[in-house]
Amino acid sequence: MTSPGEDLEAAALALPQEERARLARRLIASLDHEVEEAWIVEVGRRLSAHKRDDLDAVSAEDVIAEGRRQVGEGA
Repeated sequence: MTSPGEDLEAAALALPQEERARLARRLIASLDHEVEEAWIVEVGRRLSAHKRDDLDAVSAEDVIAEGRRQVGEGA
């Protein structure tokens, strides 16, 4: 017995290439929208924490320097 998701996947894979591509674009766009909404919530949370001085901020220069250090170490 297969799950509804497996049945849907099989049906989607049986579609012609053009229809599979259209479906894939729509599915990816729906994920992008969910991720975008999650980031909006997270940015709001971080901004509120920053305004309350309840967030340890690191300067962009320090972040870049640390990234370069780690890349130089082969991390």
